[in-house]
Amino acid sequence: MTKISMKTPLVELDGDEMTRIIWADIKRLLLEPFIDLKTEYYDLGLPERDKTSDAVTVKAAEAIKRLGVGVKCATITPNAQRMEEYKLKEMWKSPNGTIRTILDGTVFRAPVLVNGVRPVVSNWKKPITIARHAYGDVYAGVEAYVPEGGRIELVLPDGERKLVKELSGGGIVQAIHNTDKSIISFARSCFNYALGTKQDLWFSAKDTISKIYDHRFKDIFALLYESEFRVRFEEAGIQYFYTLIDDAVARVIRSEGGFVWACKNYDGDVMSDMLATAFGSLAMMTSVLVSPDGKYEYEAAHGTVTRHFYRYMAGEQTSTNPVATIFAWSGALKKRAELDSLADLSAFADRLEAATIATIESGIMTKDLVGLFDMPGVAAKGVCTTDFLEAIAARLAG
Repeated sequence: MTKISMKTPLVELDGDEMTRIIWADIKRLLLEPFIDLKTEYYDLGLPERDKTSDAVTVKAAEAIKRLGVGVKCATITPNAQRMEEYKLKEMWKSPNGTIRTILDGTVFRAPVLVNGVRPVVSNWKKPITIARHAYGDVYAGVEAYVPEGGRIELVLPDGERKLVKELSGGGIVQAIHNTDKSIISFARSCFNYALGTKQDLWFSAKDTISKIYDHRFKDIFALLYESEFRVRFEEAGIQYFYTLIDDAVARVIRSEGGFVWACKNYDGDVMSDMLATAFGSLAMMTSVLVSPDGKYEYEAAHGTVTRHFYRYMAGEQTSTNPVATIFAWSGALKKRAELDSLADLSAFADRLEAATIATIESGIMTKDLVGLFDMPGVAAKGVCTTDFLEAIAARLAG
């Protein structure tokens, strides 16, 4: 069989633990037999990040800026326990956070819908896409524990001092920030994505409480919409509106889906996990980071599946859901195909997604989906990850 050719390499960002094992299996079983796969490889596994003092993460992000499209495996963001486990020199920052900062991107996350796996919210009929701002806020916060208490102040560039709190005893403090430039990029990415998918755009924050910080987000969205996007939205037959995040949650639960929900960084982190779980599984959530200048990084929306990795290392067979990682690869291949005008590569990526969904709908799936699956006449069979990937490969080859 003649393999499908590529012109430009994808930036390949390898990762950690169970997802690193699955990453290699996806390449071996689903990609390399069919594609003359070209990648520029970066090892973002925690040992390599520690060895390079995290320089490899920066190099990988710069490569995405240069080549335009990357695909990333899940990675560990170390805590104190990981410091000890991996004997790290430093508690390195989240690779995702570093890459998002360098690309100044917005993360768009949407569920993979499969017949037989019904959302917990019964009225959801269409995917809901979370647009998560990927810069600043708590993820770039400066924090401290003040055991002795005292006066905590913000000192502004013009010399003004704002009282945070007069602590009478021990307490904690955190300062967060964002920039107009990043918020404008976030808003513009959301408006363009909504236009591209012809979906309504919602933006939610809490400006009634955060009267300067969150209100600045609200104002920038409103100004950009009125100056650049209102006419285009009206021509496309879609709408933009702002609402408080607590109202947005209520609206989302009552909706049938089919819209883009833009959230600030932390809100988007939490709400995307909630939506993924409610639609079926966090392992069925796609994720793409889009920069303002049109660079793309595709990844799974979940972590490294540590519990399964420890079992795998002990010689046990595991049933880890690889769907989100498969769709990270297919998304990256489709975008590379679009940029390089490779129709056969794009068609293969579509076939890969269709084969993955058809395998589940035939009753073959990883064990996390068995309890959720309900299709008349089809019995769900939970298999190990390798068997699931081999079933997809058989459909691709058939």
